[in-house]
Amino acid sequence: MIYLEIDNNQSLKDLLKNSKHIEYKVFQNLDFVSLSYLVNDITFENCIFMGCKLPEYWDNKKNIKNLIFPAIDVPFNVYTSSLYNKDKLYGSYVLGNPESFKETYDQIIYRHYIQAKGKDKNIKELLACRIHDHSITETLNELLSDFPEKKVVAIMGGHNIKRNEIGFYEIASLSKNLTEKGFLMVSGGGPGAMEATHVGAWFANKSEDILKQACKILGEAPDYKHPFWLDKALEVLSIYPTTEFKSIGIPTWHYGHEPSTPFATHIAKYFENSIREDGLLSIAKGGVVFTPGSAGTLQEIFQEAVQNHYLVFGYASPMIFFNKKYWTEEIPVVSFIQQMIIERKYNNLIFSVLDTNEDVVTELERFMEM
Repeated sequence: MIYLEIDNNQSLKDLLKNSKHIEYKVFQNLDFVSLSYLVNDITFENCIFMGCKLPEYWDNKKNIKNLIFPAIDVPFNVYTSSLYNKDKLYGSYVLGNPESFKETYDQIIYRHYIQAKGKDKNIKELLACRIHDHSITETLNELLSDFPEKKVVAIMGGHNIKRNEIGFYEIASLSKNLTEKGFLMVSGGGPGAMEATHVGAWFANKSEDILKQACKILGEAPDYKHPFWLDKALEVLSIYPTTEFKSIGIPTWHYGHEPSTPFATHIAKYFENSIREDGLLSIAKGGVVFTPGSAGTLQEIFQEAVQNHYLVFGYASPMIFFNKKYWTEEIPVVSFIQQMIIERKYNNLIFSVLDTNEDVVTELERFMEM
């Protein structure tokens, strides 16, 4: 049986007005108490209530075979039905006052998470985090359902690429071009190459000169350790407050000391990094572009290679190594993968080493048409 999700008060009110018996519904974060006058004569069967405010008289005589998950006392919404964005995570930040970053919603959750991790087998905290991450996945999948799966492309790369480096602009420009071609850009949602991905998507359909000017402003606070890293991002966003395009950042509080980029229009932030890593690569069915990076990027390369080798999702998607010199000389992972393909220890890989935006776009568009 397929359950229908009800996650807003208007949908709940419409359902209650027209029902005497309700089955196979999932209710998230809803207030039934304020609608008691509609609830009194209704029975519920095989429904799921997640973090809802229920009347005191709720009993098993009226409610048959239902699952009730109560609210959990933590500083985040366990049963969230929406992704995060810059306003939710950083809305309380005071421009010009870097110390206020500590009191943002994002950092309050991070501190709570770190403290909870230090406690021995705190089942309440672990359960809250797991349910939250499940809710994020469900909401993310709902958003992705609006896009053809081969149009979802990820860019991976190092978090240490500075905003004032040419590499940052090159990644932003590539993401801008791909977004303009109709691709939905996703990344790990943090600083460096990840932020450049979302900067590019934000400035799609704007001129290249405007993108360069934005990168110049951002470069005045070149990395996330600079006290005004967030200020410069918000300054650019205030100059260019809207975008026509969506992009999805998928960061984690596991690396909560690295701030999530506010340029991602949708932020699917997880607690469990392993779920986040696997999910990020899993949704990028249109291909993954690997830009210069180190340990984390290398992990993602081999994780993606395994998914493609086993055709986990029914087909392999392109693995593009952007910056030939880096991937063949500085970190020669390309030669290793080529050897593994020759020895048939990797099969099914769609593999290329490219240096220009145009070539990357051509490769991804060719795959999309297959």
